[in-house]
Amino acid sequence: MAFDSLSEKLQNVFKNLRSKGRLTEDDVKAALKEVKMALLEADVNFKVVKQFVKDVQERAIGQDVMNGLNPGQMVIKIVNEEMVRLMGSETTEIALRPGKELTIIMMAGLQGAGKTTTTAKIAGKLKAKGKKVLLAACDVYRPAAIEQLQINGEKQGVEVFSMGDKNTPVNIAKAAVEHATKNDFNVLIIDTAGRLHVDEDMMAELIQIKENVAVSQTILVVDAMTGQDAVNVAKTFDEKIGIDGVVLTKLDGDTRGGSALSIRAVTGKPILYAGMGEKLSDLEQFYPDRMASRILGMGDVLTLIEKAQNELDEEKAKKLEEKMRKNEFDFEMYLESMSQMKKMGGLSSILGMMPGLGGGKMPEIDERAAEKNMARTEAIIFSMTVEERQNPSLLNPSRKRRIAQGAGVDIAEVNRLVKQFDQAKKMMKQMPGMMKKGKKGMFKGLPF
Repeated sequence: MAFDSLSEKLQNVFKNLRSKGRLTEDDVKAALKEVKMALLEADVNFKVVKQFVKDVQERAIGQDVMNGLNPGQMVIKIVNEEMVRLMGSETTEIALRPGKELTIIMMAGLQGAGKTTTTAKIAGKLKAKGKKVLLAACDVYRPAAIEQLQINGEKQGVEVFSMGDKNTPVNIAKAAVEHATKNDFNVLIIDTAGRLHVDEDMMAELIQIKENVAVSQTILVVDAMTGQDAVNVAKTFDEKIGIDGVVLTKLDGDTRGGSALSIRAVTGKPILYAGMGEKLSDLEQFYPDRMASRILGMGDVLTLIEKAQNELDEEKAKKLEEKMRKNEFDFEMYLESMSQMKKMGGLSSILGMMPGLGGGKMPEIDERAAEKNMARTEAIIFSMTVEERQNPSLLNPSRKRRIAQGAGVDIAEVNRLVKQFDQAKKMMKQMPGMMKKGKKGMFKGLPF
């Protein structure tokens, strides 16, 4: 996951700071030297790191901090604030034109960054906000690019305007504007062609589209896994065609995440969204404060709650909650909670947002192995009769043997699942009381 190694290193630095009752200037400088190394290893731009450490040091070596009751905690607070500032402080939305006016968004980026998928993801986000969105297929070079956009558009329930690959991107863009105006669309998103690297032809084409179509927003899609290169690409695109914001894709696969900390500082352009997976729903609004919290191992409960609210079936969640309250937890509920977890991005995604569990604090989760185990668990539960699922006390040795045969597993695995289930049931019994002690409604809709 993003920032794992950086989070782990920073948390070790902070642990040392917290353990000291009083801090000297040398303590702060030594800690910040480690912070500097951790940021450079995370592929954060050198100039950005230098300025960041300088700003933190100036604030941290002040009298208020040194003489405070908890100086270690104060330094961490400063690091957090400066990190938020580095990523842009405020959350930036895509600027849309008022009322029924047409907002034209042009998507740009290199080939392989995930531009076409991101285009469809953004369309889905805007549609959910009540906008009537049209996608324009202007990538006429990459094989199957138009088809990919059409498939993803269909999945999102968004219309795709296409003229095949025999017309020029400029003419397609102009015709798309005409179609959008005639049919009362609020938003037109133009998917343009990418190249393997920045070249004059691509830039000329993008400039041409901007000269012929009244583009309101130019959004650049960059691959977070390319690290420093992502920052350089963003800088070049901004210089050549001018960009209004950036979408960072594949942030879930980059353990360093340096580009997220560098782009705003180097280009001055905000990060609008972060791509956290391949599914069309795996696009998160970029909140600098939440991202800083994640990096520093403080979790991101707000995003977790939002994810739960967006992804989970409210009706099913209510039924789940009712059964929990009555202590009627059965294997059908177990199955349902697994399904809900999958929707939210899997176990590692959820745990990564929990305070104190991100950034190396939790044991390494092998996502593939976890998915394999989930599939085996599902196979065991599906091999049970409806009666057995709803009444687990029926599971005697002969029934377990039949279930094991049906699922193609050893009986030991069935016994292990039944044991896990019993433990989960005990935990669920305690859960309503624990939830009452927490903030009212904080965990509403979560699959536990």
